[in-house]
Amino acid sequence: MPFIDSRITVPVAPTMKEEIKTALGGLITTLHKSEAYLMVSIQDNCDLWLGGKKLEKGAYVAVSLYGSAPAQAYDQLTGQICALLSDKLGIPGSAVYVTYHPLQDWGWNGSNF
Repeated sequence: MPFIDSRITVPVAPTMKEEIKTALGGLITTLHKSEAYLMVSIQDNCDLWLGGKKLEKGAYVAVSLYGSAPAQAYDQLTGQICALLSDKLGIPGSAVYVTYHPLQDWGWNGSNF
């Protein structure tokens, strides 16, 4: 039950959003999760500031998941997300924050797990 919520400063074409969503579907296996229940949000044209300066190219990515994963897996996924955003959108890893939110309570389809 992962959810990847991304805020990106640059405009992202619908076809590129689809490519990023598909790539994230593959990367989520790093946390031993499946794309089958992955929800993704890509919000583009967001205003983000880092160190008091507005980012021309930057991103904030929050990864929420039911349960948790080893710290090594989080570290690996951070690298993969930074590489993906650099590859697809030209956003440098130094302008990307990735946070992880492991949760014990997660609701779906009218009840909680």
